[in-house]
Amino acid sequence: MFKSFWGSQEQQAQPLAQEIPPTNSWYPPSVLSSPSSSHPTTPSSSSSSSFNLQRPADHPQSPSHVSPSEAAGIIVLLKNKSVDELRKLLSDKDAYHQFLLSLDQVKIQNNLRDELRKETLQLARENLEKEPRIMELQNQCRIIRTTELAAAQEKLHELERQKEETLKFYSPASLLHRLQEAMNKTDDESETLHRQLFEGEIDIGAFVPKYKKLRNTYHKQALTHLAAKTSLNG
Repeated sequence: MFKSFWGSQEQQAQPLAQEIPPTNSWYPPSVLSSPSSSHPTTPSSSSSSSFNLQRPADHPQSPSHVSPSEAAGIIVLLKNKSVDELRKLLSDKDAYHQFLLSLDQVKIQNNLRDELRKETLQLARENLEKEPRIMELQNQCRIIRTTELAAAQEKLHELERQKEETLKFYSPASLLHRLQEAMNKTDDESETLHRQLFEGEIDIGAFVPKYKKLRNTYHKQALTHLAAKTSLNG
């Protein structure tokens, strides 16, 4: 579609473009000295796919990601410019910059950048507003760790100690041991009562009920001890 237009304008644009002094352009010397970029012409039918405005020499070149439709839109914008305007784009860095900012693709990217910047600033402000509350909570946590937490841990350790003592006191082995001690004590008391009878320290009338009660208690304890021990061993 643009072949006839560029074919008719190429011969007119070349002499005018050759008048541009290479030293006045901010493009790289290799761009200005090459046959295909020494004048602000657009490519002919043999080079229509290689037309691009070059970036300044002090910026690293990056791979092009421009879609064909976007490139066609840029070509339309350049096609409508006069030779003087194209010459100015080549020699004037500010003019090139203004043209670049006028592109829709650049506007979209700039708008996205501005939105992200605003959102980032808003998040930063919100974080700064929360900083006093965060400091207050940190101080509260520090107080809890040094006072309330220490007291709670001490109480927890005491409860754990009591728990261990209770479990140990009511363990099967401890119960058997205490039952054995009770049997031994009852047996000793009955033997002492029997000795008192032989030594005449107590009469037979008082001896019989006390001795009977002690021996009944002893046998109950002995049977209980035997049953518990059998149950544990079984």
